[in-house]
Amino acid sequence: MALSRSARLGVLVTAAASFLAIAASAPPTQGAPGIGDPYFPRLGNGGYDARHYDLDVAYAPGTGRLDGRTTLTARATHTLSSFDLDLQKLEITRVEVNGRRARFTRDGDEVTVTPRRALPKGRDFTVSVTYGGIPEPLGGPIVFGSEYGWMKTPDGVFVACQPNAASTWFPSSDHPADKATYDIRIKAPEGLTAVSNGRLVSTYDKGGSTYTHWRESKPMATYLATATIGKFDVRTGRTPGGIPVYVAIDPALKSAVDVDVYGVTSAVTDYWSQVFGPYPFEETGAIVDDMPRAGFSLEVQSKPAYSAVRNETTIVHELAHQWFGDSVSVARWNDIWLNEGFATYAQWLWDEHQGTRSAHDAFRAGYDSRPADSAFWQVRPGAPERDTMFASAVYQRGAMTLQMLRERIGDPAFFRLLPTWTRLHRYGNASTADFVRLAERVSGRQLDDLFDTWLFTAGKPAL
Repeated sequence: MALSRSARLGVLVTAAASFLAIAASAPPTQGAPGIGDPYFPRLGNGGYDARHYDLDVAYAPGTGRLDGRTTLTARATHTLSSFDLDLQKLEITRVEVNGRRARFTRDGDEVTVTPRRALPKGRDFTVSVTYGGIPEPLGGPIVFGSEYGWMKTPDGVFVACQPNAASTWFPSSDHPADKATYDIRIKAPEGLTAVSNGRLVSTYDKGGSTYTHWRESKPMATYLATATIGKFDVRTGRTPGGIPVYVAIDPALKSAVDVDVYGVTSAVTDYWSQVFGPYPFEETGAIVDDMPRAGFSLEVQSKPAYSAVRNETTIVHELAHQWFGDSVSVARWNDIWLNEGFATYAQWLWDEHQGTRSAHDAFRAGYDSRPADSAFWQVRPGAPERDTMFASAVYQRGAMTLQMLRERIGDPAFFRLLPTWTRLHRYGNASTADFVRLAERVSGRQLDDLFDTWLFTAGKPAL
């Protein structure tokens, strides 16, 4: 039997209406306790998309105590009966969803929030968490064996949270795949300076305390947020290209800093804006703190944080991350070479720009200095293990991969590829597969063999 055209349309309309009715009546479910990152399965959370964080924190350096209220605005990606937040060790005293008190339970670092009513799919909601305690830094082998996260200093705190320490000081969906904008308000003892991301909105003194409000209007991964507090000498201005600059240097380091942090930051930001595409944020800068125990620097969004005296090369590296890592962020942590390999290659490009050494010569120096039986060649930068995600091979062999790509496809295609990559994925997330596809599209070449050899195969590649 055949139906007429109008009858067939009627059946389709009825079927579509029935499907929508079924979808609308789907029972609420619990959001997943993680996004499924193979390195950190319980980091981030499923069921919602973080949109904006409003952080209000007060820190007492004398006792080390932090008291805070975080309000997260998020959008439900399916109808939620409950959802999770990441928060490590700090005590929660109250949770509200859409202004109404909500129940919560804890399982280690996972906080499960159950609102009074289910949260409809596609709707925005707010969750406010009041909490406090003494944040503790994380340790272990991941970050060069160093402590990282919320680290107490003699005059305040140094906050550098890659990869999984943002949740040591504020409740969040703590994974770079879930980026959001931020307002960060910090209360600290009068006489100390609080430095954070984006642009300074206001600062004032009242009752023996200094209140500082920073706003990051561009999407940011949680690990790039900071609330570094201490005594700082601050210099502000603009780069020659017109980008606002904010540089804060611990006066305890001023006599030992033998690099013009402000001048190098300005020059490098402007140069990368030519090579990598327009600067992605409202302000550039630096936080230079007396924190030698940390033993590393971090590409804090808009103001890289340096834990002690750092040289020009380190500044070049961390500022390159503003494009590779901050604006374009990894979708999963096993693609970390997209951050570190690119920033290391930027160091080679800077030397080339300065006329001191070509990127090819930097590649050969690294390649020739490591024998075939070196453990360096056993790390696959495209798929390192979690505890070796910051191994030198991820940086150096990642950079070597880019030099081999440049020599394969030629300078015109290579220097089209870099700004195309940052433009297509600006403020978002991307993977190694995304980069390989784009490189093949821009160059018109098949490149699987190159990336397989240099990123995913153990052993020293033959030239």
